[in-house]
Amino acid sequence: MERTVEAVQHTALTIERLLQFAQQNGLIEQLDVYTSRNALLDLFGLAEPYQGGVPTETLSSPVALLEELLDDAFAIGLLEENTTTYRDLLDARIMGLVMPRPSEVVHHFRYTAKSASIEAATNYFYKQSIDSNYIRMDRIQKNEYWLAETPYGNLEITINLSRPEKDPKEIALLKTLPQSSYPLCLLCVDNLGYAGRVNHPARQNLRVIPLELDGEKWYLQYSPYVYYNEHSIIFHEKHIPMKTTANTFYRLLDFIEQFPHYFIGSNADLPIVGGSILNHDHFQGGRHQFPMEKAISEKAFSHADFEGVKAAIVKWPMSVLRLSSHSKQQLYKLASKLLEDWLAYSDAEADVLAFSEKDGQRTPHNTITPIARNNARGEYELDLVLRNNRTSQEHPDGIFHPHEHLHHIKKENIGLIEVMGLAVLPGRLQEELADIAQILTGEAEFGREIQSEAGHPLHKHAGWIEALLLAKQGASLTQAEANALLQAEVGSKFMDVLLDAGVFKRDEAGQAAFGRFLAAAGFAQQ
Repeated sequence: MERTVEAVQHTALTIERLLQFAQQNGLIEQLDVYTSRNALLDLFGLAEPYQGGVPTETLSSPVALLEELLDDAFAIGLLEENTTTYRDLLDARIMGLVMPRPSEVVHHFRYTAKSASIEAATNYFYKQSIDSNYIRMDRIQKNEYWLAETPYGNLEITINLSRPEKDPKEIALLKTLPQSSYPLCLLCVDNLGYAGRVNHPARQNLRVIPLELDGEKWYLQYSPYVYYNEHSIIFHEKHIPMKTTANTFYRLLDFIEQFPHYFIGSNADLPIVGGSILNHDHFQGGRHQFPMEKAISEKAFSHADFEGVKAAIVKWPMSVLRLSSHSKQQLYKLASKLLEDWLAYSDAEADVLAFSEKDGQRTPHNTITPIARNNARGEYELDLVLRNNRTSQEHPDGIFHPHEHLHHIKKENIGLIEVMGLAVLPGRLQEELADIAQILTGEAEFGREIQSEAGHPLHKHAGWIEALLLAKQGASLTQAEANALLQAEVGSKFMDVLLDAGVFKRDEAGQAAFGRFLAAAGFAQQ
């Protein structure tokens, strides 16, 4: 396609502005500008750089510049389709041309950790992940967020609007694409510098930091869609499946020794109670105080064989035992023993069965979601959340999983982040809650189609809407009152989700069952 002089000048100037941004934010140095400029000129098919003056500007993000370059790219046929997926593939490629090499990032990280502090090193790495647009902060800022008051403290609620929806044409295309086994998954280190494809994101702007945990090689990176501050992913060098073992605890404690300002946790390793990626061993960490960490300890326990370790049941909707000690070794050993005991523990009265058998196959059901941190007393601390993934005729999705009456709010697995008290709710809820608010204010009717037509977006909420209208004696709320009510109600529903996921219920019978397990594991209440 023939380009006008103005179009060529616009692309060339935008390239210079991007180079300026990259240099200002330490992505490249002066000598690197020449290499990056020539690579960008080559990508956009330009014979020479912009010859005029480049305005001095200080931008907080490269996104506006990338959007201009992506529009130019579509105009000259560099983009196959002008969809978010194709634009994302190209903008990662563009940013990859104004980035330091992976080894240079590691060198700078380690130098900063040694000469300043590990905190300064993670500050550098996190900022770089944002400046390189690997963390898509412009999208993350669209998420809705609020706190919901409950008897267990304030729960955090977020409606996830940051992940873009696939275009219908892309969805159709995905069905026709051949299966690819490279990279094996989204977490493999092979993603470094990968160009991506329609069904796998580009990763030219990804950087990782090698770590050693319990004598093995792991890598630290940030999540491209951070759900909380400095949301990190710590993944194994090899593509090996998730498995919660005694080694898990040692690795977690190893990590918080190296990164004392971060927490780290692991999803459970079984379906239903695990995370969305079970085929590559990984943890999640970061710099955020979750509601569960703030929850109080309500019953203290001790173990005669581990006098240096304090234990307590946490006042939380799920079943959490908190262990703390100044001794890493003692804490690790007691956590390992507790895991071993829980994996084999059954209590039919509490619906807890460690195994089931079918056609001679024995299936395990018990596991643990562990979280490690350094507490305010300077101790190592482990929160061990007891999990069980049994199903029944009454609860085919899971006995200890959100029950069906809550699926209109949350039906996905309750993973590590939710366990700790941060609800990650589907984007559809934004519009649905806005529509329900209109009914509560009287601006819209609670029509028959909502109650009777399964395809109506509010049909799944019909019973809830009816209950809200009854509780408030009809549709007479102000907009502010309706919004506040819905936020509080969603928070209450999320609390119920966590209560469903709790193995030992919060009632007298459930807490007695929790006590029976702890007694069987050698704990005595203080």
